[in-house]
Amino acid sequence: MSAIEYEIKNQSELRHAEEAVRMADLENMRPLPRISVHAFCESEGLQQVMERCANDRRVAKVSMRITSGGIAAAANMFSGAPTPNLIILETKANAGNLLSELAPLAAVCDPTTKVVIIGYYNDIGLYRDLIRNGISEYMVQPVAMPDILASMASIFVDPEAEPLGRSIAFIGSKGGTGASTIAHNCAFGISNLFSSETILADLDLPYGTANIDFDQDPALGIAEAVFAPDRLDEVFLDRLLTKCSEHLSLLAAPSLLDRAYDFDGQAFQPVLDVLQRSAPVTVLDVPHAWSEWTRSVLSSVDEVVITAVPDLANLRNAKNMLDALRKMRPNDKLPHLVLNQVGMPKRPEISPSDFCEPLEIDPIAIIPFDIHLFGNAANSGRMISEVDPKSPTAETFSQISHIVTGRVAIKKAKKGGLLGLLKRK
Repeated sequence: MSAIEYEIKNQSELRHAEEAVRMADLENMRPLPRISVHAFCESEGLQQVMERCANDRRVAKVSMRITSGGIAAAANMFSGAPTPNLIILETKANAGNLLSELAPLAAVCDPTTKVVIIGYYNDIGLYRDLIRNGISEYMVQPVAMPDILASMASIFVDPEAEPLGRSIAFIGSKGGTGASTIAHNCAFGISNLFSSETILADLDLPYGTANIDFDQDPALGIAEAVFAPDRLDEVFLDRLLTKCSEHLSLLAAPSLLDRAYDFDGQAFQPVLDVLQRSAPVTVLDVPHAWSEWTRSVLSSVDEVVITAVPDLANLRNAKNMLDALRKMRPNDKLPHLVLNQVGMPKRPEISPSDFCEPLEIDPIAIIPFDIHLFGNAANSGRMISEVDPKSPTAETFSQISHIVTGRVAIKKAKKGGLLGLLKRK
């Protein structure tokens, strides 16, 4: 490898590392409000970056349009059409010509429209002139997707707004994988371990089991929130919650079959918005289904946890779900995988290593089959850490709680640990 090739390789690796850091910063960024954005791109590179932005879950409410062209194309388009809330312009004009080139656009721009310029000259004098003349931001190429989103957020997101809580969705790759049990135990663990106010929302309206698992029988719950979105706010939500422990509240499912529960794609979005404003952590127990509303929920949350049992049908479904979620959440971390009910007597199983190899993902936890522990907990309406706090399974739920809340980095299982033991078996 020549010195030039080596330098190019180093610069490329450095850019990827820097973008990874900026991507991590996006995890705490609030979703953008309902605004209209029109980007004018002179280079193919920026057009690709803008397309990545358009597919990000944080801009789900944004109406974004991307057009080839520069300042002249924007001025020509908006001479006969209203301007959007934000215009993003790429230009190769130098400091001496840029302001004069912007004059025709300024003449047709609505006073409330914000403008972000992406240029090629790192000139502090130019930056000050542009800001002085009403430009919201001047960025220098090359820019990455996190840079664009951060710039948009700095303009349209109130920096003094209350931070949004973290949302974690649990879903099974097949019915009967124990995703609900894991969601309930993790919600309980998060609330206890970190003394953090946590809300568990049971989204399986006809068959939800959170009320049984916590030995509750609330009269109100998530059905009232979903079917009356106009009434929903923090005060109304508080009336629907049931206290399960000092720091855990339950938004229970009715678990009744007195009506059909057919929802459109955005039916749960108002509920999620209020939940994120109401508690630092929201755990969502999502039923095993693939509909517009479940796709919408899984697209919008901060973390997704897939629970699977080590058999062929679960492997196929987990692979399909991971592939779909990679496309739906291109700028987010991969979903977490939990292998459950491992080591069931007399049941043929796929080993954890063979199960995870085609998925190209390591499990964050492997939970052994223990009918007595889980059966006793379910029948008594208590969590695993209440029934047997010193059990390895209780420790596993603690580890999952740390990982999904970002309190600890994911570590590969040691050779002598449970994963190695199961491999040998």
